[in-house]
Amino acid sequence: MLIDFQTLKSQAKGIQKNNFKKAKIAILGNYTTQFLAKSIEYSGLKHSVEFEIYNAEYDQIESEIYDLNSGLYNFNADFVFITISSLKLQSKFYALSAEQKATFCRDYITDLTNLINVLNSRIKTKIIINNLEILNDEVFGNFYAKVDQSFTSNVYDLNAGLLQLARTFDNLYLFDLNGLIQYYGTRHIRDWSQYVNADLHYSLDFHAAISEKLVAFIGAFLGAIKKCVIVDLDNTMWGGIIGDDGLQGIQIGSLGIGKSYTELQKWIKQLKERGIIVAVCSKNTESVAKEPFEKHPEMVLKLDDIAVFIANWENKADNIRAIQQILNIGFDSMVFLDDNPAERSIIRQNLPAVCVPELPEDPALYLDYLKSLHLFETASFSAGDKDRTKQYQEEAQRQQLQFTVTNIEDYLKSLQMEIVIEPFNPIDIPRIAQLTQRSNQFNLRTVRYSEVEIRDMAADSSNYFTCSVKLKDKFGDYGLISVLILKRLSDESLFIDTWVMSCRVLKRGVENAVVNYCIALAKNNGFRRLVGEYIATAKNDLVREHYPSLGFAEKDGLWHLDVQNFKPLIHYIN
Repeated sequence: MLIDFQTLKSQAKGIQKNNFKKAKIAILGNYTTQFLAKSIEYSGLKHSVEFEIYNAEYDQIESEIYDLNSGLYNFNADFVFITISSLKLQSKFYALSAEQKATFCRDYITDLTNLINVLNSRIKTKIIINNLEILNDEVFGNFYAKVDQSFTSNVYDLNAGLLQLARTFDNLYLFDLNGLIQYYGTRHIRDWSQYVNADLHYSLDFHAAISEKLVAFIGAFLGAIKKCVIVDLDNTMWGGIIGDDGLQGIQIGSLGIGKSYTELQKWIKQLKERGIIVAVCSKNTESVAKEPFEKHPEMVLKLDDIAVFIANWENKADNIRAIQQILNIGFDSMVFLDDNPAERSIIRQNLPAVCVPELPEDPALYLDYLKSLHLFETASFSAGDKDRTKQYQEEAQRQQLQFTVTNIEDYLKSLQMEIVIEPFNPIDIPRIAQLTQRSNQFNLRTVRYSEVEIRDMAADSSNYFTCSVKLKDKFGDYGLISVLILKRLSDESLFIDTWVMSCRVLKRGVENAVVNYCIALAKNNGFRRLVGEYIATAKNDLVREHYPSLGFAEKDGLWHLDVQNFKPLIHYIN
């Protein structure tokens, strides 16, 4: 069912813009986009993003980009959304000669490449362009693939070309409009009377659907991402109650309703492989709850896939709090799946920041519904993401060790930590960009950088010094856990433009080791002071006292640390 435009509007009405993220988006379309702009505004408010929107005039994509004095460049957008309707392209295609139709795809991709190059040469922005709705105009019927003069054939080729462009330009991203149209069905996304009379290529409600998916994607760039899915077990991961029905009685596998649970597990497994943390929160006896993971041949998820497994008879709100303490992530980055409406209500009341989808009554609809929510959008992916579950399992072992030692110094020494601090390595760039985009709590200035921006700063050695921090201990390798970007303010001052760190390593002494390294770097390069800045957000109160705790002194709103008089800070990291 389509998202209702009026419902979206009413949801946005009256929302207090407290601690909202802010972003500037320019919309360039080859069709009428006024209602899309309003939908983006409403979706933004619904998801705590206040958009400043530049909506270009009708069908002015080329003129806005080529004209240096256009409103686009005066606006200086964080995001440029180029939205293209296949219906508009179809009209242009029909007007071409046979020879021109044969080269239509190649010519269009060439023109688009030129537009992107011009745009990138003039402003630093993230470009989002939709793929194209697959229209079969039935001119050649199912013979379309054999004919280069078929519009349908050209649309397929254009989508392949757009995919390649997204892989070529680091700051270009592909919005899956065609997938969204397939999900809702072509008969539900367009009112042909409105198209003919007002050139409205999509219905009001479909504009709302576009904006919900688009804002979820943009939110990932702004740090609004889901990092963890917490699952109930009985009638959520399998049909039936393991404690009553036994291992042979639960429903899972390829037959009947069990297939619904198997498909859901497969999807969650893929999320885990992408880097989403999977945790279990179940009212069960732990040994009984683990039995299907250990012994049922049809289980897709195994215990190795679960970062934190809590099964007991305590209330689930307290158990989710325990999971949060182990993972050390925000409640607003968690999604909780439970078939029981009463349990969902309890979590919403006690932990309102946790996302609790209202699962359908029919398990066959679970997966389709969850996919429609666009909960797990991301703005980055690195090869190390797949190891995240193992890292959190190791963290649970560290917490167990902490209970066996008598003081914090002995605990830190017993971890046998080793640190590596070095300039950015090209192979780490995706993970570095990801840390700047995802880190909210330990983030002193909350500046988000893309991979291309990170590469540019790493290459500019006259103005920037970069530091990636990797840590390991006797339980395992944390991997890359902290990023610093130091910027030359003057010949005497080195400014900490960015300092982000994974909360998994808080209170390990990493901050002290990093400051010692930065002071040595500053001294070796002739700087007299290290300068930091704390910009408060709704989520980074954790580091409010970060600089004074490290010996920095406040001056004119910034924090200064004298290089010459600095005494190395104590830590227990080799």
